[in-house]
Order: sequence, then C-alpha cells, then structure tokens
Amino acid sequence: MDYYEARGGNAALTCRHFGISRQTFYRWKRRYKPHNLITLESCSHRPKHVRHPTWSPELAQAVLGLREQYPRWGKDKLVVLLREEGWGVSTSMVGRILKRLKEHGELRESLPNGISARRRMWSRPYAVRKPKGYEVKTPGDLVQVDTLDVRPLPGVVLKHFTVRDMGSRWDVVEVHSRATATTAAGFPDSLLGRMPFPVKALQVDGGSEFQASFEEACQVRGIRLFVLPPRSPKLNGCVERAQRTHQEEFYEIHDGDLEIVPLNQALRDWEQVYNTIRPHKALGYLTPHQFVIRWQTQRKEALCH
Repeated sequence: MDYYEARGGNAALTCRHFGISRQTFYRWKRRYKPHNLITLESCSHRPKHVRHPTWSPELAQAVLGLREQYPRWGKDKLVVLLREEGWGVSTSMVGRILKRLKEHGELRESLPNGISARRRMWSRPYAVRKPKGYEVKTPGDLVQVDTLDVRPLPGVVLKHFTVRDMGSRWDVVEVHSRATATTAAGFPDSLLGRMPFPVKALQVDGGSEFQASFEEACQVRGIRLFVLPPRSPKLNGCVERAQRTHQEEFYEIHDGDLEIVPLNQALRDWEQVYNTIRPHKALGYLTPHQFVIRWQTQRKEALCH
C-alpha cells in the first residue's frame, strides 16, 4: 500500500511490480486497515444464510424406516413407497434426508455378508497383465493367441487355435476337437517349432483353456504370459483379425475332409501359403517369411558393425 501511495495511486504499476492481479489488489485495498493487518487474511466463504431442513422429523423417520427395511434401495424407489403412504415428498428431498441421516450417524449401511453370485476371478500363478511400457520391436517380442469355433456340420464344433506374431505377422494354426488347458499345453511346442525366431512372450484372453497346464507349460519354457483384462478383445486385435482371414480364405473355400487329422494337414499347407506366398499389406506387401529374412539380415549387419 505504501508503494501504491508513493506512485500516485497507480494500481496497474503496483500490480506489475508485485506480480499480482488487479482483482487481488482491489480486494486487499478494500479490506486494508493500517493498524489491523489481520483484515488482509482470507475470510470464510460460508454463506450468511444456510439452508435448513424443511422436512418434519416424522418424514425423516419414515425414510429411515423404509431404508432399513430395504437397505439396497435408493431415493427413486423409496419416494414411490413414501407417496403411497401419503407423504408429499420429492425425490431430491428423499436424497437430502438420506444424506443427512448418514452424516448424523442415524443411518448405517449394511455390510456385505461375503455371499456373492458373481463370477469369481481365479488368481493366476504365472500370467500377469502386460506392462504398460512393454514394446514390440522385433519378431517374437509378443505373440497373440486366440481360439475360434468352427462349425463344419450341424452339432459339430471344432476349436481352431491361431498364434500370431505381432512383429512379423507370422501365423501358426491348428485345430482340435476341444479347447482345454491340456490341449493348449502342447501348443507352445508347436509354436516354438514352427516359428523361425525365439518367442519371448504370449498374450491370451482369460479363457479356461489358457490356464492350468498351459500356464505351467509357458513357465517351464521361460515364456512370459500376459493375460487380457475382462471384456477387452480389442487388445488382442491382431490375432482377432487373423482369425477372420483364416475363416474367409481357408474355411469358407475348403472342400476337403473335416476330420481332425486331414484338416490339420490342410491347415499346415495353408499356413505355408500364408507365411511364404500371401503378401501382407501391414508389411508393405511382403510375406511374413520375406519380412523375417530381411530382419535377420539387418540384425546380422548391425552385429558386424
């Protein structure tokens, strides 16, 4: 205030000098008393007129009684029952009554008893969520696995397994009569034997076929196992798109035997076509085999340098 008076009452110059806004300055100026600087401290913003309850104690007891009788019902349901009992009350007023009853400790929410009909999420001993910073830089860094129901005949359901490498788009496909953990447990061997690079991590959904024996098989082989959160197939979109390709380009035009053994042999032939002949748009129209050869060549040159 001395600076302000010395500059002839120039508020703009004073605000620039002390780095404050004009609103702050004029607020302090209104409250400034030279012999009582406490007036410059922040004051309470509590309104002068506070809203008081407009309902009667009888109505509050009626709301309390209904809520204790139906502890999981909210204001929208309770107001219907209150109006049937002759109370002229709004939904918002019932909500305010419930809030006040809780604040005063008159209404205590009932604690859950531990009984639940919801699906229980079993703990996974080895599989974890994929770390947020995990990056896919080279083939084998992350391989996605998924199953597809194939119905060649009425009442016949086969389980098609697809394994796709996100880096090279290299696919491994097999079909089985059932999708169980025991069946899937042998799949890492097929995966490791038919991919031309080491596999570091697998990503699967929460299906039961990817638990138990499958999880143990990955742990024994030192392959990291990432499991998707519930209801999030988009995070496995790469292999989901591969499933569509195999369905459209193999199953919809396949006219051979549909027994497991010959069908798997036909799938091996299709797998060879897919990985070595079919151009892939995401790879600049290279085949997965050409992409892997180029990557291996570049890695060797980098090591030599």
